[in-house]
Amino acid sequence: MPIVVVLVLIVVGSVLFHFLSPWWWTPIASNWDYIDNTIIITFWITGVVFAAVVLFMAYCVFRFRHREGGRAAYEPENKRLEWWLTIVTGVGVTAMLVPGLFVWSQFVNVPSDATVVEVVGQQWQWSFRLPGKDGKLGTSDTRDVTAENPLGVIAKDPNGQDDVVVEAADLHLPVGKPVKMLLRSIDVLHDFYVPEFRAKMDMIPGSVTYFWFTPTKTGTFQVLCAELCGQGHPMMHGIVMVDTQEDYVAWLDQQQTFAQLSAPQQTGSAEQAPGNATASALEVAVKLETVGSR
Repeated sequence: MPIVVVLVLIVVGSVLFHFLSPWWWTPIASNWDYIDNTIIITFWITGVVFAAVVLFMAYCVFRFRHREGGRAAYEPENKRLEWWLTIVTGVGVTAMLVPGLFVWSQFVNVPSDATVVEVVGQQWQWSFRLPGKDGKLGTSDTRDVTAENPLGVIAKDPNGQDDVVVEAADLHLPVGKPVKMLLRSIDVLHDFYVPEFRAKMDMIPGSVTYFWFTPTKTGTFQVLCAELCGQGHPMMHGIVMVDTQEDYVAWLDQQQTFAQLSAPQQTGSAEQAPGNATASALEVAVKLETVGSR
């Protein structure tokens, strides 16, 4: 019967596509191979159930097809079959959930020696903040976000003065060391996602979420936004570079702190004082007079 052949071909085609498809995960570059293993377990369970259900449908269509003189038997319930279906379904659901619970337990328990990095998402770019020599991040507030202070760091907090600010640029991380990513959004819902790291988490305005991972391979990895965040969502890309410890320290030494970034603003405001403004005007006048005499 044609419908039986179609159902069998669907199962065979699905299994072949799964094993022969050229599309698969990107090579993992973090400690979260537990997540890969959990997904593989889910693939196997759901795949077996899918094949069993579709093949059973094909069997029923063939076995109980219409025949002249045939008569259907009415059987409103079958307690034995119901018990078997309940037990098998319960075992299958448990087998899918239990590995995920173990992974989640590891996912939310951050190692005590993890380095803290703040990720700030906004339409449509990524910025980062790392603690300075004091090892502490200063407090921040979305209400303090300005063009001069894009991350909203509270200037009065002394812990924030030495924070390293990386605005709309590449983030560097040392290989082999756990990192706790503090996630903050200053406008809409975002999601910081590096496929090779596997771990990700939503960034919710007004909240600070987090996840952690340990980079296991050096290299350059692309950051994606895994939440639809507006018109520029497809363009919201970034770069995370995993370096050796020496290269990471060299990069870190080249970055500016919040205090250094704020210093030009203070200088600029000083230049607007009446005395400085008069001196600047005199200098301009002298230069113009000199040019005119030439």
